[in-house]
Amino acid sequence: MAKLIYSAIMSLDGYIADENGNFDWAVPDDELHEFVNDLERPIGTHLFGRRMYETMLAWETMGGPDDPAQTQDFAELWHATDKIVYSTTLDATSTARTQLEREFNPDAVHQLKELAPHDLSVSGPGLATHAFHAGLVDEVRLFVIPVLVGGGTRALPDGVRLRLNLTDERRFDTGTVYLCYGITPS
Repeated sequence: MAKLIYSAIMSLDGYIADENGNFDWAVPDDELHEFVNDLERPIGTHLFGRRMYETMLAWETMGGPDDPAQTQDFAELWHATDKIVYSTTLDATSTARTQLEREFNPDAVHQLKELAPHDLSVSGPGLATHAFHAGLVDEVRLFVIPVLVGGGTRALPDGVRLRLNLTDERRFDTGTVYLCYGITPS
């Protein structure tokens, strides 16, 4: 069975964006970008909430010959994966290999995990909250940036209690720390 992986780049105080929606403090340097690219290679399908999908839309046109190698690499990964966007407000998607769903259906995602030949990722804390509450998340990958933003959009959901097992970690020269946790069965 494929794993469902939740990844987030977050501030030390636990936010993916500040109170104004800014996340400019989270732009990865080359070393971190290459590491993230390598983690993304085994992903076959991305599950996105509307806001995260709209943020990621830029990758549809990025990755040209004048862009850095890491940007080109991630753009290729973006184009090669399937995407499912969950939204009640979008009329249509504007990217290739993208399916629009009106609501998050835990049974359908569970079935997708059973049938998928590659791991899946869930992106965006709102959508991830649904996946956490449904018990579908198998792994949590956090990139902790050494900055405090004081409030904003939380990286992890409220109302979820899980035991986690640290399976990998790495410290980067910038002070960013990567933490990977497997979900410990209850």
